[in-house]
Amino acid sequence: MAVLRLLFFSRKIQPNGFRWTAIRNELVFAAINTSLTGVFLGGLTALLNKYHLIRFNHEPARWWTILLEYAFYFVLFDTWFYWWHRLMHIGWFYTLVHKIHHFSTSPNVLTTFSVSPLESLVNGGFVPLFTAAVVVHQQSMPFIGLTTILMGFYVHSGYEFLPRWWNKTWFSKWFITATFHDQHHKYFRWNFGGYTTVWDRICGTMRPRYEADFDQIKARANGTALKPVSAAVVAILVAAFTAMATLWSMGFSFRPSLI
Repeated sequence: MAVLRLLFFSRKIQPNGFRWTAIRNELVFAAINTSLTGVFLGGLTALLNKYHLIRFNHEPARWWTILLEYAFYFVLFDTWFYWWHRLMHIGWFYTLVHKIHHFSTSPNVLTTFSVSPLESLVNGGFVPLFTAAVVVHQQSMPFIGLTTILMGFYVHSGYEFLPRWWNKTWFSKWFITATFHDQHHKYFRWNFGGYTTVWDRICGTMRPRYEADFDQIKARANGTALKPVSAAVVAILVAAFTAMATLWSMGFSFRPSLI
């Protein structure tokens, strides 16, 4: 228990952000949203299937083909999410679509589902529309599906497990962290990206103190006796993601009860 306490509490992005009232509200909104979203997204997918607009390539694919298809999805969704997210912060569109999600100023995994059904339709509708517009290999879909699930959990987790060097290398600094999205909930008008920081950097919407604050959180975590744990957690998550995607592609199904 002491190890778990050090592992999690030292990596809490907002140590004083927990509120029972927020958890209660998120449970209610999550229950309503998941019920209605299943109907809306299920209906959209059924409609696209009815007209044979969703098609997959069932031929065996080389690893680099899967990688290219996954990268194409990743870039397109990141662009889709950023610009829709910016729109959701404007006037009546914010009130109608996005306000429920921002009741959570210190997010946790429940926050992933604490959204309006309209917002779920905008974000969740991308995958059926993408597969209707682009014929990808069936083997690519486990990676796409798991990314949509796991990234939602990670960025709303409220904990930062990525290593301190994450924002210091040219490659990794382009990908968002839990801290990045946590600051969007806390400060509201910064950090709109879904997977990367690219559009925020281009458009000047990345919070100026994001990288400095990330460094402070990691400095606090690295002051514990569990300093090496961040790299280990990243390695475990990558291995788990790859293993689950491989199993899914072999016919297993991972369907969390809330999704």
